Formats: sequence, structure tokens, C-alpha cells
Amino acid sequence: MSSAASTKAGNPAARTVASTQSEMTELILPNDTNVLGNLLGGRLMHFIDLTGAMAGYRHARTYIVTAAMDHIDFIHPVRLGELVTLKSSVNRAFTSSMEVGVKAWAEDTQTGIQRHVASAYLVFVAIDKEGGRVRVPAVLAETADEQRRYNDALLRREHREAEAARRKQEKLAGSIEEG
Repeated sequence: MSSAASTKAGNPAARTVASTQSEMTELILPNDTNVLGNLLGGRLMHFIDLTGAMAGYRHARTYIVTAAMDHIDFIHPVRLGELVTLKSSVNRAFTSSMEVGVKAWAEDTQTGIQRHVASAYLVFVAIDKEGGRVRVPAVLAETADEQRRYNDALLRREHREAEAARRKQEKLAGSIEEG
């Protein structure tokens, strides 16, 4: 198998967004909530990380690690006794990293009414058993919405890289002033 057809044995050169889609549902119990009966933000972040990782694993088919939670919006609280359903998919793959989008909805178990409660973007990096980076397949964006998310992921990556360069420059300037 040529390297153009495969990124590693059994790993195709590209996968569809649909093939990465993952979903997880949790019942919110007292141990998950704060004193007001709302889901703890850190617990929701944990659910987001897990659901995002599921999409990343489906895309990379190798070990992955969370490199960044690029952005998260907490839109509405999730209440004790509600179901929270999280859905994720890979928006774009780069050389060894992938951006994954995750959305969360809360469902009132008595009425069935659902509301969008959170959205997040995460970056995962594919690695081997020794922790070395591994190339990941490209993403095939098939719908207009998938193409929009694919394009937006590049803009977010460029912003992350510019911010990292700015922080590095700021740190270097600080160390020169101290020296």
C-alpha cells in the first residue's frame, strides 16, 4: 500500500466527518451538581472531552491526547435530573492534530424539551505508544455545514498559532528584562 493511499496500515488517506460522529448521554445526579442543583462546569467539560475524544479515536484509529480546549461556551445551566446529550465530530485534520467540535443539549425528562447548553472546540493529537506524533487521515467534508466547519477550523488554528507566537515573544521579552 502506497503512502498516498494510506497514512498507516489500515488507515485510509481520508475519512468522512460522518464516520467520526459520536454521541454520549448522561443522567445528571446529585454528585454532578453544585449547591444550586446545576451541573458543575468542570463535569460538563469532562463530558465534552470524552465525547470529543470518541470522535478523534474514530478518525485517527490510534492513541490520541487532548492538546487544547480551544473554546467553550456555557449557554444554559443543566439541572439535576436532566439528561445531557453530547454530540461530536472531527471538523478538520492537520498533520497529526484534529479539531473536534462538541455540542451539548439538556433534556427535561418530564417534558422531553431539549435546549442547547454548551458548545466547544478541542484539539487532539494522534500519538503512538511511545508518545511520538502520528499522521492522521484527512477529513472529507461532504455537506455545506461540514465545509463551513472545515474552513472555520483553519481560521481557529491560525488564531491559536498567532496567540502562541505572541505569548512566546512576551515570555522572551520578560526574560530579557529580568536578565
